Order: sequence, then structure tokens, then C-alpha cells
Amino acid sequence: MRFGYARVSKNEQSLEIQIQKLTAAGCEEIFQEKISGAKDGMPQLDALVSKLRKGDTLCVVRLDRLGRRMMKLVELINDFKSKGIEFVALENNLDTTTPIGMLLFNICAAFSEMERELIRERVKAGLDSAKQKGRTGGRPKALTIEKAETVKALRQTGKMSVKQICETIGISRSVFYRCINE
Repeated sequence: MRFGYARVSKNEQSLEIQIQKLTAAGCEEIFQEKISGAKDGMPQLDALVSKLRKGDTLCVVRLDRLGRRMMKLVELINDFKSKGIEFVALENNLDTTTPIGMLLFNICAAFSEMERELIRERVKAGLDSAKQKGRTGGRPKALTIEKAETVKALRQTGKMSVKQICETIGISRSVFYRCINE
């Protein structure tokens, strides 16, 4: 079966032209949505994807109607491919049923993968740079070495209760017991 998906970003925009083009492309059922493509939740698209079966084809007028993020698009189309579902973007001349369409899709996928790798490299470089400057990631420790020594010393004297030690040092009971049990 050939399904269509039409989406506009704002309620004031019309889906009519997209619906006409999808109908002309032979779509038997068209799912419609008025929601921004930058948002993750698109209920009609989710409903359509759950309805697609092996041998079905999903048509959109333009690739950006399916979503704005390239990595998300590649992930979605790869999911279709693995399930035997074809994909067609009418105005982008992207048709995964043809060798040229698959080539174009694979080029898009390669750029998406490169983008992921570049992001990964930038994050790693940033973390390495911070490490060289003496900064470490994560949350600061609740108890410094000095405070830990004070906690242990106060505990050994036996003159203060656990509650009094925690209030004096400014720590929680769980931090206190973690310190004592080390």
C-alpha cells in the first residue's frame, strides 16, 4: 500500500497542495499533521509508521516534511529499509525503490554519519582541554578530605551524636555513614 504524510509547521498553513500531490502520486491513505518539524513528537507520523508493513511505500512531498534533523531522517529511513518499506520524497527526487534514489540516500547517510563523528570529536577535544586545565567532569564531592578527617575525629571522640556531627559539618547522614565506612 502507498501511504502519504503531509505536514505543515503552523495551524494557519494549508495542507491542501501537499495532499493533492500525494494523491496524484497514488497514495491511498494520507496522514496529516500541523506541527513543527523541529519538535520530536509528531503523533500522526508515529501512527503512520506503526501502520507501515513490508512492501508498503511512504511518500512525502519534500524530505523536510518528515523532519528537520538529518540524523533523525537517516535513522527513520534506515528503519524503513530494514523492514522492507520503501520511501519516496517527490520534490527531492529521492526514491529508495531505485538505484539512484538509494545512492542519494546513502550519500545523505554518509554526511549524517560524518556530522555525528565531528560532534563526537569536538566533545572529546573539549573534555581533553578541560582535563588539561585541571577541570574534571561530574558533580563536586560532598565531602572534602579535610571534612572527612574532621568527621572521623568527631566520631572517635564520642562526644557528639551523628545528627550533631552532620549539622556541624553541613553534611547529610548518608554522606556521614559513607565517610565512616570507608
